[in-house]
Amino acid sequence: MPRVLYITTDGLRPDALQAAHTPHFQALMREGAYTLTARSVWPSITLPCHMSLFHSLPPERHGVLSNTYVPMARPVPGLFEALKQAGKRSGMFYSWEPLRDVARPLSLSVSKLIAYEHNPEVSDQKVVSAALPYLRSSELDFTFLYLGSVDEVGHLAGWMSPAYLRQVEHLDDLLGQVLEALPGDTVLLVMSDHGGHLRMHGTEHPEDMTVPFMAWGPGVPRNQPIAEPMSLLELAPTVAQLLGVAPEPVWEGRALRLR
Repeated sequence: MPRVLYITTDGLRPDALQAAHTPHFQALMREGAYTLTARSVWPSITLPCHMSLFHSLPPERHGVLSNTYVPMARPVPGLFEALKQAGKRSGMFYSWEPLRDVARPLSLSVSKLIAYEHNPEVSDQKVVSAALPYLRSSELDFTFLYLGSVDEVGHLAGWMSPAYLRQVEHLDDLLGQVLEALPGDTVLLVMSDHGGHLRMHGTEHPEDMTVPFMAWGPGVPRNQPIAEPMSLLELAPTVAQLLGVAPEPVWEGRALRLR
């Protein structure tokens, strides 16, 4: 049974992977399965998107419609809870504190918040550095790594601006550090929560709603475009399938055929 690492590249637009120098992202696509036309959810905002990623539900069902968390009126177990119930060990490493609510108490074996410093060159590196010892070890079955600096630069300088593309290249360098550290039994999944345009996101504008997804690792087909439609809702059932865990019956997404 493989281990799984999932990385959110917050605010990364698919077209930025071509406009910037991104050799490690390009390697993931050559050596794995990918799509550059996956769909976010509306509102295309970070916390609603992550609730959808980890609960396989659209925002109108999980009820989080802004970056302020509200409990579900009818609670649905998320990915972390399903993995815990199956005896799996999960961890998350992140720099944006509201993400703490994507996992219910007692569902994580490791949780490390690295407070965001509003220094894009530093904060994501600190998150990666905190995660690397766990990625190299066999302690965790599933790891969630959140990298938020590209979104931060998008808000400050504008999506697809020179500063934004430089930050995408910094993100690619961090991806290289992660790839170098991963043991051979790890499947890596990378997805953005949303894109952006001008200095904003949150709309149904195509630049906000279109995101990349990549899968790489043992058993994943090489250089394989994913033809089937995909959205954020597919992440949780796909991780569960890779780890041999049954998806929650109420999840609305489906597991991708990656192996």
